[in-house]
Amino acid sequence: MSSLRNAIPRKAHKERAQPQARKKFGLLEKHKDYVARAKAFHKKEETLRRLKEKAASRNPDEFYFGMIKSKTVDGVHRPQSEANKYTQEELLLMKTQDIGYILQKAQSEKKKIEKLTATLHSLDGRPSSKHIYFAEDREEAKEIRSRSSENKMATTSVDVPDNIKRKIASSYRELEARKNRANQLEKIYMDMALKKELQKKGRKRKLREDEIVCPTTKPVFKWRSERKR
Repeated sequence: MSSLRNAIPRKAHKERAQPQARKKFGLLEKHKDYVARAKAFHKKEETLRRLKEKAASRNPDEFYFGMIKSKTVDGVHRPQSEANKYTQEELLLMKTQDIGYILQKAQSEKKKIEKLTATLHSLDGRPSSKHIYFAEDREEAKEIRSRSSENKMATTSVDVPDNIKRKIASSYRELEARKNRANQLEKIYMDMALKKELQKKGRKRKLREDEIVCPTTKPVFKWRSERKR
């Protein structure tokens, strides 16, 4: 019965539009618009009621540090600026700790790169050391040379399983990624070390391009020589 009721075409009821004489007032407000406006009004009314209740029951001796660390601007509480929160010595100490962390990470990456390189070097079948053979005459030297070449051919002709090849390929990708990460850490370390030196006391100036002996993309600074007591 319900499917048959839905099959019968129904008349589309259109909502009444704003009369022509009231076009200047905008769109005609519908019931759903009134409901949204009423909810917003009651929400604001409830917020004002709760604020008035808090203000009436406020403790006059109440204190918290936000009262002295903020100020009112056009009726809005704004916290004080924390630009000069730390002294120059504290900033220099934090910069030193950051540089130490970056240097530690760079050294750790270098050690991992060396270990991974040694592992892949041994997996490739390449000898890690050279063997020196001593021969009495030329015939023995030729025999030793031919024997060593046969050993090399035997080691290179060994079939490696596919899973081992995949692991070796992933290890090479990891090695390349670690090398890139180590280079990035070294660049960050150099930049942070330069900023730390610039924060120290002493007169300095940035050299012009014609004053730089070895041209580089990074800025070059020169400190004025001072006599140490």
